[in-house]
Amino acid sequence: MLTFSVFPSPKVSDTVVEPYNATLSVHQLVENADECMVLDNEALYDICFRTLKLSTPSFGDLNHLISSTMSGVTCCLRFPGQLNSDLRKLAVNLIPFPRLHFFMVGFAPLTSRGSQQYVSLTVPELTQQM
Repeated sequence: MLTFSVFPSPKVSDTVVEPYNATLSVHQLVENADECMVLDNEALYDICFRTLKLSTPSFGDLNHLISSTMSGVTCCLRFPGQLNSDLRKLAVNLIPFPRLHFFMVGFAPLTSRGSQQYVSLTVPELTQQM
């Protein structure tokens, strides 16, 4: 089972029980998930502020960023090709020990929803975004 989990941040938290929910759910992720892609809520907001230059990011902006990342990670599972894979092969190649199955994901190029068609990035800009 592949999961995408957004971990809360004290700087961005608007609910008192977010840290408790995250703490209590980690045990279930360790025991029952095969691969966990971890997303940091504070890092998502920082990406929206600094890279995408959004003054007040909405949940739609954060969800767009997360969905782009999820699409990139699962691309090899959804489309045929030479790099075609399944969840078992992905787990065998990425996980050295059974309990070490938490991954931080990275994605580039980072573009806002309205400017995807108009952005031209150089190689140094792409590597800086990673």
